[in-house]
Amino acid sequence: MRKYYNEISRIAGNVVTVRAGEVGYDHLAVITSDRGESLAQVIRLEGQQVSLQVFAGTQGVSNNDRVRMLHKPMQMPFSEALLGRVFDGSGRPRDGRGEVDAERVSTGSPPVNPIKRRRPDKMVHTGIPMIDVFNSLVESQKLPIFSVAGEPYNELLARIGLQADAEIIILGGMGLRHDDYLKFRHTFEEGGVLGRAIMFVHTAADPVVECLMVPDLCLAVGEQFALQGKRVLVLLTDMTAFSDALKEIAIIMEQIPSNRGYPGDLYTQLARRYEKAVDFDGAGSMTLLACVTMPGGDVTHPVPDNTGYITEGQFYLRNGRIEPFGSLSRLKQQVNGKTRDDHRAIMDGCIQLYALCRESREKRDMGFEMSDWDNKLLKYGQLLEERIMDLSVNMPLFEALDRCWAILAECFEPAETGIRRTIIEKHWPKSAS
Repeated sequence: MRKYYNEISRIAGNVVTVRAGEVGYDHLAVITSDRGESLAQVIRLEGQQVSLQVFAGTQGVSNNDRVRMLHKPMQMPFSEALLGRVFDGSGRPRDGRGEVDAERVSTGSPPVNPIKRRRPDKMVHTGIPMIDVFNSLVESQKLPIFSVAGEPYNELLARIGLQADAEIIILGGMGLRHDDYLKFRHTFEEGGVLGRAIMFVHTAADPVVECLMVPDLCLAVGEQFALQGKRVLVLLTDMTAFSDALKEIAIIMEQIPSNRGYPGDLYTQLARRYEKAVDFDGAGSMTLLACVTMPGGDVTHPVPDNTGYITEGQFYLRNGRIEPFGSLSRLKQQVNGKTRDDHRAIMDGCIQLYALCRESREKRDMGFEMSDWDNKLLKYGQLLEERIMDLSVNMPLFEALDRCWAILAECFEPAETGIRRTIIEKHWPKSAS
């Protein structure tokens, strides 16, 4: 027998409060109003007072509408039929096709026990030299891309999804403009990866509460594919939009604000999602790349600040490039000693010389006299930016390493690079000898 409640005592923003019993946190409810049925989720319990956030918004909801508790958390159908599909923040099809009829899995489950995880030791090749050579991405890693408005962070995520050697690509878009969503879809279609991709998209025109569900839907589905032995790559954009949605709900619920108005549990909410990245012992893996926009470029903003404490490094996207200084993949040492014997030498040597190039540029800009060594460094910096650092550059790791050697040989004598003689004798371009 179905039980209904019709004592809605408060409607504030997208949150309604109803008197009900035998309800659990995160359980779903259905609100029946004049406009039809709306799905809602329990976000606060205070005795018999239950607060529900309504996914489609509270427009048209009145105090005498009926509420039916489903007594279960949000669930998403899971099967191979999800591949190639596009869904919204509530898990409804967004591509004009029908619902997926399959076994359902719950979202928002806790992260995997560390004892069940493998130590990360496999590289994820992306075809982007600034990642593969200098800050290698590792399976099961959680890594943010710190950026500002106007930088091509969505284009970068799309390229990584297109080129990464993962079996399943899951994109979670939060607060996307409609044309950004279309760009992602077009890129995946043109690149031929849409058949192994799943997209959960919340646009800026959708109800803000649906934004909160996108990471959980992506990670719940990704975890199930990883348990089946698949290598899964989850791409999330933008976690700042997700955090802003959390703040909006917290304000409606009259919670005491923390730093810059964000809820006090912001760290916990972010960690619940980031820590889902995992490499299962005896199964597959789930790697997580998340874009985090920094308002005004402020890295001390609560969202990037909390993210930095949780994740294993970060990429800084500045001036259309992945900035080599400040960007760090803390797990790269687990894999770049197994790729090629010159990988670490190139990684260290090229960045050290580029740092010296930055100093020479400062001297030039201040009007100091340039030495022959300064001129070599300036030439080297320009070539490295054009042939390696530019995000349009696309090549496999070994080809990128060979190109780095070619740039060094074009600008320096072998002894000037600071690289060990044994490595130079093996890899220095023969035509430059």
